[in-house]
Amino acid sequence: MKFIKRLGPDPHENGASSLGCHGCPDIWELDNGDFAVIGADITGAASNLPPSAGCAPDERMVRVPRRTLVLAKADIPDRV
Repeated sequence: MKFIKRLGPDPHENGASSLGCHGCPDIWELDNGDFAVIGADITGAASNLPPSAGCAPDERMVRVPRRTLVLAKADIPDRV
């Protein structure tokens, strides 16, 4: 798996950092066309999911700040 393209701006530009001072939320396009999301693990909240949603044992739910997703919008493809 290769990380091909960041969607949105570099979260560290201009010296910015996350509250944890280690990483920042980020969205990447992978070489197979899928996307990887870096964010806070909120899998523990899976019990609050609507009945039509689920989180399998090999999946994790990740919180992505609104700002991260909105800034990435221009880089998200319109087509499948």
